[in-house]
Amino acid sequence: MITPIPQEAFNIAPAYAEVTMIVGASLLLLVDMYLSESKRSITYLLSLALLAVCAAISYGDFMSGATLYTFNGMYVSDPMSNLLKLFTYLALALTLIYSRQYTTDRGMMTGNLGGEFYVLALFAGLGQMIMISGSHFLTIYLGVELMSLSLYALVALRRDNHKATEAAMKYFVLGALASGFLLYGMSMLYGATGTLEISKVAAAVAAGTIKPTILVFGIVFLVAGLAFKLGAVPFHMWVPDVYEGSPTAVTLLLGGAPKIATFAVCIRLLVEGLLPLAVDWQQMLMVLAVLSLVIGNLTAIAQTNLKRMLAYSTIAQIGFVLLGLLSGVGTTVGNGGMEAAYSASMFYVVTYVLTTVGTFGLLMLLSRAGFDADNIADFKGLGKRSGWFALMMTIMMFSMAGVPPLVGFAAKFSVLNALLGTGQVWLTVVAVMFSLIGAYYYLRIVKTMWFDEPVDSAPLSAPADMKLVLSLNGVAILALGVLPGPLLAVCAAAMKVTLTT
Repeated sequence: MITPIPQEAFNIAPAYAEVTMIVGASLLLLVDMYLSESKRSITYLLSLALLAVCAAISYGDFMSGATLYTFNGMYVSDPMSNLLKLFTYLALALTLIYSRQYTTDRGMMTGNLGGEFYVLALFAGLGQMIMISGSHFLTIYLGVELMSLSLYALVALRRDNHKATEAAMKYFVLGALASGFLLYGMSMLYGATGTLEISKVAAAVAAGTIKPTILVFGIVFLVAGLAFKLGAVPFHMWVPDVYEGSPTAVTLLLGGAPKIATFAVCIRLLVEGLLPLAVDWQQMLMVLAVLSLVIGNLTAIAQTNLKRMLAYSTIAQIGFVLLGLLSGVGTTVGNGGMEAAYSASMFYVVTYVLTTVGTFGLLMLLSRAGFDADNIADFKGLGKRSGWFALMMTIMMFSMAGVPPLVGFAAKFSVLNALLGTGQVWLTVVAVMFSLIGAYYYLRIVKTMWFDEPVDSAPLSAPADMKLVLSLNGVAILALGVLPGPLLAVCAAAMKVTLTT
């Protein structure tokens, strides 16, 4: 039973985090204009402080447990949105910490560029926050565009690098096409229902008075746009090229927090808005999930460039997220079915992002001025150069492969358990089979680190805060694998409140 929540036309309190972010990022841009290159660390510290303030606001909202609608139903603050925002801030903070030395070494913090990397990353984060809390088609679309435009600029930030420029062009053109799909799908649903508000769309669809044909066409375009943002097959063409061509710091921004925001949009549009038509979008997600698992895992095996390999790994991991989303169909809230399935998918996204952030952080740890650790061969003999960070990379790779007792295993198990609960045995078998195939290319990196002779004897030079946070990142992946219950319970509780209000 869905409990209606009263809407307020204009109550800015639920959106304090977004207001803080936009005001803070704008002021940071002004402050950075007057800073010399030697004082650019102030921009870095202020960016982390801004994320901390936003996190404190969202944490307070999350602990209140309230669901609040404002701006005439265009914005919602609920436990799911606030929890996902907290992980978004964490992913962004880790990205900035890991990227600091990398961006400095490559001149991305000097000259005319200044602190644009930090400001654009914060504005991309603002777009993700808006996506997460959007309860209206236009709000979600504005969030998507704010995030996308910031990321386009970040990919092209190194204008003297032809690979980055090429990646930016590919990302921009295909991203514009995907945004068109998303907007066209929304316009078709608006034409059919006469409203852009997600709750009212759900009510109109549930009434059963609308011809299903136009609704199905709208869903097709919506799912296509969302699949592009997630990087699911066959809308994955941009992922390997953009991951490889972008500076590693920007690749980390692309592969981290945006996945959390896009997952939230999937819940808002498909589950909250179009659940009566689940039989249609469930079949689409099933095809996307299977194709992503097959193409992602098989193609990753042939890669020698580590960033391309991780791109195809991302595609395969998204297949599991989609399996979690489709496994909630046909169940109800309150008996542990629907919230268990969607919270398993939520848990998977969050833990995958934390693992991905740590993996790319280790890539930047091995990089230095004039050298990018992009290839698998660059990790040869890392165990002899630094046994501790080789261990951290081993934890990341084993977690992505789903090896117990790491968090990747707990995430895969929770999704597969939800999938089995719906009777989809053949899908479960396919997922397990291709996970075993995918383990090969993760284990290849582990073998390269521990058993191959090093080709580079240069010491690993990085700021102390980066080394400390990387270590904590790796330990967290292990700890969440040993004790996944608390985080899973928090995800389930947040999802249950969201689905019933």
